[in-house]
Amino acid sequence: MPNSNVSPFILIGAAVIAMVCLVVAFHFYRRRHLIDDTPTSKTQGVFIGLSELKGTAESETPLESYLAAARCVWYSYRVEEHYVRTSVDAKGRPTTHSGWESVEKGSKSVPVFLKDDTGVIRVLPGGAEVHGQEVFKKEVKRDDPLYYGKGPDRSISGSTHRRRFIEEAIPLHTGIYVIGQARVRTDAVAAEIAASKGSLFIVSVHPEKQHSDIFRVWYWLWLGIGLVAAMVGAGVYFSQTAVFASIVVPVVFAAFIYGLAAFIGWVWTAYNSLVNLRARVRQGFSQIDVELKRRADLIPNLVAAVEGYRAHESGLQQLAAELRNQQTLTMDTRDGELKGLAARLSIVAEKYPDLKASQSFLALQTSLSETEQRLALARDYYNSIATFYRTRLEIFPDGVLGRLLGFKPMALLEAATFERAPVEVNLAE
Repeated sequence: MPNSNVSPFILIGAAVIAMVCLVVAFHFYRRRHLIDDTPTSKTQGVFIGLSELKGTAESETPLESYLAAARCVWYSYRVEEHYVRTSVDAKGRPTTHSGWESVEKGSKSVPVFLKDDTGVIRVLPGGAEVHGQEVFKKEVKRDDPLYYGKGPDRSISGSTHRRRFIEEAIPLHTGIYVIGQARVRTDAVAAEIAASKGSLFIVSVHPEKQHSDIFRVWYWLWLGIGLVAAMVGAGVYFSQTAVFASIVVPVVFAAFIYGLAAFIGWVWTAYNSLVNLRARVRQGFSQIDVELKRRADLIPNLVAAVEGYRAHESGLQQLAAELRNQQTLTMDTRDGELKGLAARLSIVAEKYPDLKASQSFLALQTSLSETEQRLALARDYYNSIATFYRTRLEIFPDGVLGRLLGFKPMALLEAATFERAPVEVNLAE
């Protein structure tokens, strides 16, 4: 007969623990998926959305770290003090325990300019998960000048008057890996990487693969813990109820249910990843539309400015005609090649001093040049993310899932006539 005194909370508790482990496991799986599924961009190809970059850490105003005095862009230090304390338990028995207690810590950063072979991009490390390299570690006694020189002038309870000083930093010119949300800078026609609520943001001296491997290990570890919890819980509960002649059946059944839940979690995560990637492709395309609309709004004013000076000059007449043609270009960039006008305007302005002297014309010319630079950024970003999306739909198993769920690749753009202006940055040597 089954034992009715066996608490069902054994089974319920095991199921809850298994599900919590499953949720935590897929948290790390999603983080690994973001790293593995985000293409590494060059600094000149970054515009908006989640971006991944590799380069060296540079700065206009580098820091000097607190302990090692190393030139860096970020540092974090902590001071720990050793203690030995005695406590008495409920029965009056003394117990001695020792350890290290943090008595002081701090960190500081400056805007980082990640530099690669195509240029630089500003990274604002505030709010990021920063991983530096250890630049200082030393254990000292109270007679060492460092003890009070860089640490607090007070002691903790039970102190043995030994302190440990540890510091991590991202030294200047060190190779770094960055993944985070890119946005347009407010002070220049360029992108920057900054913290965004709910988005993965890592600035690290360690390579991409190391972070991916760490998330993979945590994923499988939590997945395994959940599986063990489900199987042990089922085994313990049903071994006491005598419902089954052997606990093999309930244990195998629990493992099957857990595996099914894990498979559903994988499908859900992979589907959401494809949806997010498709949304980023569409967002990139919409940014091109935004800049095309901005340029279309500028062109009538440019036409008016040019016509005011053209008289009967054929050069200005040709420029006015080109401006009007640009205004009538379709907004669907898949059907037509876009042409840049900034270079053409500069040549005409040099040829006609009166036109060049017009403040309204110069302001419009600058606005058009900035718009075409933004168009170049938007186009490069779109092509990069669209290419990666197409690749995702061709690899196994994501490609099979994508085709079953109706995901289709996006067309690439072909336009290579926009001019890209470099961002002026005075980096420290």
